[in-house]
Parts: sequence; structure tokens; C-alpha cells
Amino acid sequence: MTATPVTQIVVTGFGATTPLGGDVASTWDGMLAGRSGVRRIDDADHEWVTRHELPVLIAAPLAVSPTEVLPRVQARRLDRCEQVALVAAREAWAHAGAPGVEPERLAVVVGTGIGGAVTLLDQDDLLEGPGLRKVSPLTVPMLMPNGPAAWVGLELGARGGVHAPVSACASGAEALAWAVRLLRAGEVDVVVAGGAEACITGITVAGFVQARTLSRRNDEPDRASRPFDAARDGFVLGEGAGIMVLERAEFAAARGATVHGRVAGFGITSDAYHITGPDPEGTGQARAITAAVRDAGLEPSDIGHVNCHATSTVAGDIGETRAVRRALGEHPVLTAPKSALGHLVGAAGAVESIITMLSLSEGVVPASLNIDELDPGVELDVVTGGPRKMDLTAAVCDSFGFGGHNVAVAFTKV
Repeated sequence: MTATPVTQIVVTGFGATTPLGGDVASTWDGMLAGRSGVRRIDDADHEWVTRHELPVLIAAPLAVSPTEVLPRVQARRLDRCEQVALVAAREAWAHAGAPGVEPERLAVVVGTGIGGAVTLLDQDDLLEGPGLRKVSPLTVPMLMPNGPAAWVGLELGARGGVHAPVSACASGAEALAWAVRLLRAGEVDVVVAGGAEACITGITVAGFVQARTLSRRNDEPDRASRPFDAARDGFVLGEGAGIMVLERAEFAAARGATVHGRVAGFGITSDAYHITGPDPEGTGQARAITAAVRDAGLEPSDIGHVNCHATSTVAGDIGETRAVRRALGEHPVLTAPKSALGHLVGAAGAVESIITMLSLSEGVVPASLNIDELDPGVELDVVTGGPRKMDLTAAVCDSFGFGGHNVAVAFTKV
């Protein structure tokens, strides 16, 4: 490897709540065991399924409801996306040892793709029905996209800045990139960063249905999300949150923190191609990957593994593999966590970054599920059948979003 940037950024804590588990350990165990968090949803979960006669009856809801973790009174004041952000942030902060950092040197960056959609719909129903008196005075704080970041900032007493990137499905990864920028600039010593999303509701499912991006394998929920498979027919909508505690390496060393990995570099580009469709050649995505590797002070040959965005859409998966080949060559080994987790939208990049970091630290890459026949357009090595042990030193996590947002984050082993 070539020299890394002078200011090293380390990860000292992480937290998550996902369709596979209510924390990082259970999520990681589920990934390695090849479990799926996708299941059939019905009126017992969401009454709108029957009411609107939607053709998609599957999703990847949380394994553990945040209302089982948060105090009841607090949970009632929060949108579900804010709830999951707090759950993941608390785990991450505790895992990092609750850093003793001055409030002015602590920042928060938590992204979301959609924000408080559930609150918006519920409160509008109240306005249209019982009327104004029933609308909550907390409606706006609950639906605003910066709500998850704001509540985490309040929880931790962060006064070094609270930020909320909104870049669709790239939001969680972009939050990590923003954190790196803040730390490298010396503005703060610690940043709590990641993504949160909880928008399994009628309007989002209907919108994705009309865009023809959701899988309709209602009779095979656990086999519906199948990135890179020749018979894939769309993604499965999920929910969750992933949060990391990032620190300047010297600050972490001074306080004796345990370091779990390094965020070595990032790349952010845009396609300027289409509002929902990715560039089929993956040109902008390749530039993001190349920029992340260069920013990390690495060479393409150093990257042994790519944790792919791979949503299970017909066009997106192939374009991403073309981008990986263009940026890195044919040697990296790929995996697609959305085969197990579903698509966590604004939380996807953050949760998948945690999985990438664990792959590096533990030397094992989880398998991509449901690949019966690899699409011939992939032309790269995808882990299937079970986890693969690998001696890895560096990896990249890809995240791409509607609007042509491309983010790649490079991680290195401690």
C-alpha cells in the first residue's frame, strides 16, 4: 500500500437496527448465517396493504421494533426514522466507550432519503378527518428530514454542528463522507455519523410500484431480493439505521479507545443522466470508486473486496459491476447485503459500511443470497453459497441514489 493521508480517521464504535436484528451483532450473525429479513406483510402490520390493493405484499421490516427499546413517552414524540436513529446511535456511542469529548468538538451527521413520511401521512389523515385539534404540535419536528440528526445531536449534546445530507439511497454513505471532511479539517474531534430510514408505508410502496422498481415475488419473500441473479425483478423495501463513531486517530489514541477500522477515503460524484435511472455504463459510479481509492492513498490492486449497492434492479446491478471493473479491475470479490436486508434506502450505505468494516476486521465476506444463475453481464466474482474467508486489508462500499448520486467509501483494516 502507498501512504495514507496524514489525518487518519478511525472508527471506534458502531450501532445498528435492521431487518436481521436489533443491534450490530445480531445483524452480522444473520448475514453470516444467510438469513433473510424479508417477509410478507399484511393487515396485521399495515392496514393499507388491503385497502389500496397493492400488488407488492413483501417488505423487510425491523427485527426489533424501536418501541420495544425506547421509553414509551419518548417514542411517541418521534417519527419511526428518528426512533431508529436514536437506537443505533445509543449502541454506537456505548460501543465507543462514550467518548469524553468537549461538546463544541462533537458533531453529528445523520442522513435520510425520505424522512418522516409516516408522520406526514398520519397527521394529514387526522387533519382531513377529525380536524385541526387532533394534529400533533410535534408534526413538523417529526417529519423534517433533519429530525434523526437533530435528535441524535440533542441526545449526545453535540455543539460542533448537526448535519443531515439527503441524497436518496446514498444518504448514509454521504454522511460518513461529511464526517471525514469535518475531522480532516480539524473542526471537531469526534463525529457520530450514519443513516436512518423507516418508510414502509402505502405511498412509498405505491410510488415504487408505479416506477416498476419493486420485486413482486410475494409467494417467496425470502427469495425476492436477488442482486446479480439473472431472474431479479426489483428490490424489496426495508427499514433501519446504521451509525458509526468516527474520530481523529490522535484523539482516539489519547483517550485509549479501541479502534475497529479506518475510514480511509471517499469519492462523491453525480451522473447528470436521469432522475431515477443510473448511467448504464456506470461512468459516474466508477469515478466515485476511483476517487475514494485515490483519496485513501491506495491503489486499485489494494482493494480486495467491494460491498456493492446492488439493489436487485435489472439495470442497476450490471451498471455497478461495469463501474467496479472500470475503476478497480477484475480482482475484487463482491457481495450484496440487500439480498438479506432488503433496501434500507437512506440507511443502506451506513449499515453496509458497518458490514464492510466487519468483513475487513474478521476476514470474512458474507454471501449474496438467492443467486440461482449469475447474470452473464456481471463478469466478476460474487460470493455465493456461504461466507468466504479472505485476508483483506482494504475494501470499498458503494452507495448510489435516485438523482444520480454516487458515493464510495474506502475502509482499511487496523
